[in-house]
Amino acid sequence: MPVAERQSTYVTAFEALRGSADAGPDWLREAREAAFGRFLEHGFPTTRDEEWRHTNVKPIADTTFEPAASLALSRDILAPASFNEDAAAEIVVVNGHVSQTLSSLQGLPRGVTVRSARESWPAPRVERPADEAASAPAGPRVATATAFTDLNLAFFEDAIVIHVDPKTIVRSPIHVLFVSVAGAAPAMASPRLLLEAGEQSQISIIESYVGVGEGVTLANAVTEFRIDAGAVVNHVKIQRELATAFHVAHMLARLGRSANLVSHAISLGGRIARNDIVAVLDGEGAECVLNGLYVADGDTLIDTHTTIDHAKPHCPSHELYKGILDGRSRAVFNGKIIVRPDAQKTDAKQTNKALLLTDDAQINTKPQLEIFADDVKCTHGAAIGQLDDDQMFYLRSRGIPELDARNLLIHAFANDVLTGMKIEGVRDRVMHWLEEKLRLPAA
Repeated sequence: MPVAERQSTYVTAFEALRGSADAGPDWLREAREAAFGRFLEHGFPTTRDEEWRHTNVKPIADTTFEPAASLALSRDILAPASFNEDAAAEIVVVNGHVSQTLSSLQGLPRGVTVRSARESWPAPRVERPADEAASAPAGPRVATATAFTDLNLAFFEDAIVIHVDPKTIVRSPIHVLFVSVAGAAPAMASPRLLLEAGEQSQISIIESYVGVGEGVTLANAVTEFRIDAGAVVNHVKIQRELATAFHVAHMLARLGRSANLVSHAISLGGRIARNDIVAVLDGEGAECVLNGLYVADGDTLIDTHTTIDHAKPHCPSHELYKGILDGRSRAVFNGKIIVRPDAQKTDAKQTNKALLLTDDAQINTKPQLEIFADDVKCTHGAAIGQLDDDQMFYLRSRGIPELDARNLLIHAFANDVLTGMKIEGVRDRVMHWLEEKLRLPAA
C-alpha cells in the first residue's frame, strides 16, 4: 500500500504536468510518457541491481516527493554560493525553474548564448536509449537511461541551454547555480543543463548545487555536454546540499575529434549523493580528464560511478578520484574504462584513493577495465587507508601539535585533486568548504 500511495502521488503530479503547457511540444510529451511508463514499470533501483549493489536508495523510495514549486529567493541568501566575482555570467535555477531576477548575464561574451529550454525545447538525447544504440560503435553498450533519468525526463519543466559558437574563446567561467529549497513537504527538483561547444571553442563551466531551508529535498539532475571537434571544456561541479538532502545526478559528455574535457567533481553534502558520469570519446584524438573529491561525515553515503568509453583510436584519458570519510560515513567508487575494438593506441589511467579518518567509515571500490583492442595501454589502481602513523610521528617530532599535523596531512591528500582546478578562485573556496565540512583549522 505505501508503494501504491507513492506511485499515486507521482501519477497525480505527472497528469497535472501533462495537461499543462509546461509539458512542451508533442515529441517531448511522447518522450515523457515513455519515460514515466518505464519508471512505473521498474520503480527505483534496489541493491539487487548490480550498478546499485552498495547503494540502498530505500530512503528515497520510501519518501513521497512532490515536484518542487518555483519560489522567489533573496540575493543575500545565495551570496555565499555565488561566484559573481570570478564568473562572466551566473545563471540561477531555483527548484528546477530558471530565476530571471537572480541570474546575471550581462558579462556574456559574443558568441555565447544562454537560453531556457522553454524557448526551443532541444531534444534530450541522454534519455533516448534506442537512438544511442543505433549509433553506438561495436562492443558493450553504455547504459544512459536509469530510473532517475526517466524520472527527470518525465518531470523537468525547464532547463539551461548554453551554446558556444565555433572558434569562440570564453576567458571567464559561466556559473550555473542550482538551488533546492526545503519546505514542509519533501520536494523533488529536476534540473537539466545542456552545453553545446562548437568546433575549436573554449569555455569553462562551474555547475554547483546548494540547499536552502530545513526539510527533505531530492535534486535529480541531468547534465549533457556535446563537445565538437577541437573544442575545449573545463568543468567543475560542486555539490554542497543540505545534510537532509538527496542528490542524484547523471552526466553524459560526448567528445568529437581532438576535443578536450577536463572535469572536476566535488561532493561535500547530502544524506545520499550519487553521481553517474559517462564520457564517450567519439572522435580520434579526443582527450578526457575526470578528477573528483568526495568528503563525507556522519551517516552520509556518497556514490560515484564513472565510465570512460574509448570509441575511437588515439584517445588518452586520465582519472583521479579521492575520498575523505569521517564518522560512520560510507562511499562507493566504481570506475569503468571501455576500449572498443577500433580504439587502438588508447592510453587510459585510473586511480582511486580513500582516506578513512575513523574505524567506522567504509568504502567499496571497484575499478573495471573492458578492453576489446590489443594495442592499448591501460592501468588502474585503488588504495584505502588511514592517516600514516609515520608521517604523523614525523610532524609531531618537529613540534607540530596533533590537530595541526592531522590538518596538514588531510590538506596534502586533497591537494592532488584541487590543484588541477584551473578556474581562478574556485580552488580556494573548495578548500575552505572542505575545512568547514571536517571542522579543520585553516591551513
